Amino acid sequence: MMNGWLWALTGGGLFIILLLVAKIHMLRKAAREIEEAFADRLMADTNTLIDISSNDQSMRSLANVLNEQLRELRAQRHRYLLGDRELKNAVTNIAHDLRTPLTAICGYLDLLEREESTEASLRYIGIMKDRAGMLSELTEELFRYSVIVATEGDARVEPVLVNEVLEESIAAFYHILKDHGITPVIRLTEEKVIRHLDPSSLTRIFSNLLNNAVKYSDGDLEIALSETGEILFSNRASGLDEAQVGRLFDRFYTVETARKSTGLGLAISKTLVEQMNGTITASYHNLRLSICIVFPC
Repeated sequence: MMNGWLWALTGGGLFIILLLVAKIHMLRKAAREIEEAFADRLMADTNTLIDISSNDQSMRSLANVLNEQLRELRAQRHRYLLGDRELKNAVTNIAHDLRTPLTAICGYLDLLEREESTEASLRYIGIMKDRAGMLSELTEELFRYSVIVATEGDARVEPVLVNEVLEESIAAFYHILKDHGITPVIRLTEEKVIRHLDPSSLTRIFSNLLNNAVKYSDGDLEIALSETGEILFSNRASGLDEAQVGRLFDRFYTVETARKSTGLGLAISKTLVEQMNGTITASYHNLRLSICIVFPC
């Protein structure tokens, strides 16, 4: 009789253990489903919510709580994107609206300068023209940046011979560099470096980097394009330090030596490079500023 009870207890214990093992297995499976689904929903722009195969009330409750958080996260993301888009459009419109009155002001100053005036008034007109011209340039730079950011993702890529675009950009800037006492040392590989890029964006990137050299160079500039496609702009820039170089790609950041800039040139370059899946970095060593660009093959 005792043996029968013992066998019954043992069998019941084994049955309970098997049930617990099965329950743990189902819970672990549900936890994996929730983990994978949650990671997928965070990465993907979708309205699909988390659904699990388990009927366990605790796991389904956890899935429901996470779904509520996902709904709130999507709503916040939507509000952010909408606000960001509105801000970009507002900046674009403001920059555009500023261009017309500034152009008119510069035109009237030109007319005023031709009128009979005293030496003092001509000096004042010259100062006003200089300030108006500076403001016009800064407004134009802000407008270009706002347009680029607002049209992010609209770049039209095509096979581009990087060697050719870089050569044309250097040739276009050669006289400006010479006027600032800079004779560039150019080392371009003879191998054809072809990348899928937006040619107009690439030209703007190179123009901004050459402008940067004019601002910060001590009188030299080295431009190199390697067989691997690495593009390097390097010059001595004793007026900078590591902290300043670390912020060169920040929007609206300027250093004392470049007060006439909005600080958007390199920010524009960074935005354009990243839009084409490339990388751009700046380093400072032994008083030399080096900016390196790499586009994927």
